[in-house]
Amino acid sequence: MCGRFVLTTPISGIQSLFLVEELFNLPPRVNVAPTQDVAAVRLGEDGKRHLAMLRWGLIPFWAKDKSIGVKAINARADGVAEKPMFREAFARRRCLIPADGYYEWVGPKTARRPLRYEFEGRRPFAFAGLWESWRDRAAGGTKVESCTIITTGPNALAAQVHDRMPVILGPESFATWLAHGTSQEALLALLQPYPDQGGPYGELRTVMVSPKLNNANNEDIALLEPLTAA
Repeated sequence: MCGRFVLTTPISGIQSLFLVEELFNLPPRVNVAPTQDVAAVRLGEDGKRHLAMLRWGLIPFWAKDKSIGVKAINARADGVAEKPMFREAFARRRCLIPADGYYEWVGPKTARRPLRYEFEGRRPFAFAGLWESWRDRAAGGTKVESCTIITTGPNALAAQVHDRMPVILGPESFATWLAHGTSQEALLALLQPYPDQGGPYGELRTVMVSPKLNNANNEDIALLEPLTAA
């Protein structure tokens, strides 16, 4: 799964990787958590890629209230095309979610410790995501745009800790993922574990970091520092 992630790359790096023009103020985030707003790249009606801020936790257009989004921070690749929660977004509203690391937790429940997955130099990459637009009737019809991160089976590294990992898409797949006319078959073919070797961002690695990250309110940039290499 993917329940917390990192995005510290400056906006110039986001623009360069994703070919977007927006100059958002994106302060470094070392502990991005569900229900918070996250940066996402999607295709606009003008056919160009645009950066948007979306609530993490997908709220389908038919939902009665936004609490359902807490259960939809991730979407399993093996059911994303059929499940009512995700199928409309998968067919029509796909996005890329920038990150430069994500966390899994290891150890006993009483002493869980975060393990960060990243690439050399903490270079930015993209999660495969979906987005939705929902109207909050309790708030006078206010529009809420939300997103989810797609997960798949693990590669060899991720399998040491968990039986799922987020889908990481390389730049060569961005256009196919975002395009409105991509076939379902081609989309599903992208939802694979990140390669153990020869991936588009290099080799995925793990770093053990501070248990202070267990608290989603902790955003000290010093928490990026490794405790020990894992």
